Amino acid sequence: MEFGSLIGGLLTGLREGVEAALIVSIILAYLAQTGNRGHFGKIWVGTAGAVGVSLAIGVALFVTVRGFPEPYEQLFEAAAMFLAAGVLTWMLFWMRRQARRVKGELQAAVDRVLSEGSAWGLAVLAFTAVIREGVETSLFLVGQVTAATGSAPGSGVGVLLGALIGLAIAVVIGSLIYAGARRINYATFFRLTGLALIFIAAGLLSHAVHELIEVGWVTVGTQTVFDISGVLPHDEGIGLFLRALLGYTSTPELITLGVYLAYLLPVLWLYMRPVPAAPPVLEGAQVTAA
Repeated sequence: MEFGSLIGGLLTGLREGVEAALIVSIILAYLAQTGNRGHFGKIWVGTAGAVGVSLAIGVALFVTVRGFPEPYEQLFEAAAMFLAAGVLTWMLFWMRRQARRVKGELQAAVDRVLSEGSAWGLAVLAFTAVIREGVETSLFLVGQVTAATGSAPGSGVGVLLGALIGLAIAVVIGSLIYAGARRINYATFFRLTGLALIFIAAGLLSHAVHELIEVGWVTVGTQTVFDISGVLPHDEGIGLFLRALLGYTSTPELITLGVYLAYLLPVLWLYMRPVPAAPPVLEGAQVTAA
């Protein structure tokens, strides 16, 4: 089993798992604070449903990828990696913008369900809140497994095992959130894991372009820029770790290297910018209907 694939899967499972655990923990904690512990079971029903649907989507995608003959398998793999990188990028910036408002919005949604609708609406609330994280995780893991499978035997299994470990850690963190632990700096946690996933996404994009080169769909910029396989080969040792984790190759084509840098540099810059403070809500302000 390749260690780089294990770490890549762990980072994905941990990041996405903590986001889902954060959502569920906030809902449960608010129900407990408002004397509605009797509705906990509905939250678990919605959460379990979201996990089941996400798992089914991931399995269906992976089986579909493996069911195509060449060159359609490579084309579908490239599409899966493009989609995974795109969804991940959207998720990172969405979470970056919305993190400060998630708690208040969830609590307001719980209040609406309890006061206006059926209590089973809580199950729907939990399902819709968690399913986004679950589908994103499935898409991204399929992309990682697809990219890793060609790098070394057992790499795909390493990604999945790492994701399970990451999700298990996320469950523990979710329990700490519910219990009221304040020692974890969640802003720093999300920032650091987000940075790592940006590098993984860049590797997915470059690997997707490489797949298109192999099937002849990309014919421009296919010359090798440099060859450092004598120093750091991508098929053994540290190079294999970096290939599985970050999409490293010791013999990059001009276009794959260009795609890697064209994604990595601007996305890193945008992600590292300070998040603008939310405008203050004025007391007694009235909302006028248009």
